[in-house]
Amino acid sequence: APEAPAEKPASKGTPVKAPIVGTFYASSSPDAPPYVKVGDTVTAGQVLCIIEAMKLMNEIEAEQGGTIREILVKNAEPVEYGQTLFIIE
Repeated sequence: APEAPAEKPASKGTPVKAPIVGTFYASSSPDAPPYVKVGDTVTAGQVLCIIEAMKLMNEIEAEQGGTIREILVKNAEPVEYGQTLFIIE
């Protein structure tokens, strides 16, 4: 039997989704470098970004190691619960 086509051919890899609604921050402070950029290799447990929700800064960590293929949100953008933030391959 032929294989079913992949659902999203745009980017293979594992999505990292926002666990909460809030504001996405790519770095720990405005003058700090971003935690990660496209092409970076990350390890499980590494901080990828911060999502601020109700004045609480929530560090979002990689659930698996790999390479950052895409960053789908910009610094200081609002994000929704379940929105894909990164693609890790």
